[in-house]
Amino acid sequence: MTDTNNPSPQPIALPGRALLRLASPDGVAAVKSFLNGLISNDTGRIGADRALYAALLSPQGKFLFDMFVAEWQDALWLDVAADRAEELARKLALYRLRAKISIDLQAGWQAFALIGGAGLDSAPGLAAGFGFTDPRLAGLGARLWLPPGAAPSQGEPGDFAAYEKLRIGLGVPDGAQDIEIDKGLLLEHHFEALHGVDFRKGCYVGQELTARTKYRGLVKKQLFQVRGSAALPAAGSQITLDGQEAGWLRSSQGQDGLALLRLEAAAKAAAGDRALLCDGIALEARLPDYAAQPESE
Repeated sequence: MTDTNNPSPQPIALPGRALLRLASPDGVAAVKSFLNGLISNDTGRIGADRALYAALLSPQGKFLFDMFVAEWQDALWLDVAADRAEELARKLALYRLRAKISIDLQAGWQAFALIGGAGLDSAPGLAAGFGFTDPRLAGLGARLWLPPGAAPSQGEPGDFAAYEKLRIGLGVPDGAQDIEIDKGLLLEHHFEALHGVDFRKGCYVGQELTARTKYRGLVKKQLFQVRGSAALPAAGSQITLDGQEAGWLRSSQGQDGLALLRLEAAAKAAAGDRALLCDGIALEARLPDYAAQPESE
């Protein structure tokens, strides 16, 4: 029987995700210390009830990978893009040096987004695996990881397209689908507002450029939500203003999408006398609501 006062969230399978397990004979504190020197967020803030969102950058401060980091069963678990999981594992192994850290890809585990309902307290099938509230935005719900053979025990399964509609509607980028590898900057893609970078932690790979971008006001482009006058073309399509390059389209669904735009071009278009065009389709652009006032914790 469904409890209408405390409904179960809707589980939506996320087929493009994979799970890495990082562990050490010296305990999870050793794993946190190792990872803390590499990623953009502070692993000291991870707990049994709190996961982190973070990125691994190049030494030049450019985007390479994003990830969720959760603690469970005396290990850290990295929720990452499946098509780049092995590449990330190799990259972490290069930084491991003599540290006693095992890095293992967990075959067969399945990720679910949990949308609506009462959150993790009523998560279907949580006892079989682990879950965490999405640390980026409350509107994205929670995430659930289940081992091979397990499945959510409650809730009407949702379609992945519904999750993409929600994500794009909130203006949230999805890793390398929306951020150009070895070129994108975190603050162009709202990592501060999405709680993915900590400016008070110690050093990490690529920290210098990230801090300089923030404190010297060097952001010249940002990720915008866009709505087209017709269905949007493929990701990577060029956006123009007065025939000049203004940016590039990222992921989209129907008429709604995300685009990396030059701030100067976006401001001119917002003035109302010039139109952003993408393959002849007129675009309206605005910054995501959450990005209006970035927060740092």
